[in-house]
Amino acid sequence: MNSLDATDRFKSYLAADENVLWAGQPKQGLMVSGKDIFLIPFTLLWGGFAIFWNAMVWILPGGEQAGLWFFRLWGLPFLVVGLYMIVGRFFHDAMIRKTQFYAVTNQRVLMLRGRKQPKLTSLDIRRLPKLELSERSDGTGSIVFEGNWMTSAIAMNGFGLWTPSLGGSSQFLQIRNLRQVYDLIRAQDRI
Repeated sequence: MNSLDATDRFKSYLAADENVLWAGQPKQGLMVSGKDIFLIPFTLLWGGFAIFWNAMVWILPGGEQAGLWFFRLWGLPFLVVGLYMIVGRFFHDAMIRKTQFYAVTNQRVLMLRGRKQPKLTSLDIRRLPKLELSERSDGTGSIVFEGNWMTSAIAMNGFGLWTPSLGGSSQFLQIRNLRQVYDLIRAQDRI
């Protein structure tokens, strides 16, 4: 999606004297973050055990016994959670990022998520609590405006840790031309 399409998403949210200076979206597709160096081994252990458990209770002889059915049913939720943590979370995150849009105006920083029932987060550009820049070597990266890793980790009932786009921090997650957007925000902050 080009920036013109992203700009159009914010028109109904702008004040009369407000102009969009930049608009964009997070990086699209599957994305691995720095936290995954710790999360991937954990998910493989969890999911591996859940797969092993379910394989064992489903192939054991005597499956008609009532006690064995309890163990079969007991393992299914762990299997579903394990599969989500191993692969599902990456696809879930990619789907959410397709509906995320960001904008910098002459007055605010805007974050819009969702299409059917959009949720708008708006921060006054002159009262930003902080501006934290995380840049990658290819020029993409994130700008966090508020919050911290703990806020992000417990956001959305804990999904913020597993799905970066659901993080509790107000942020521009993995955008292109990061330094230009950062400089634009800083310039508006000084006006």
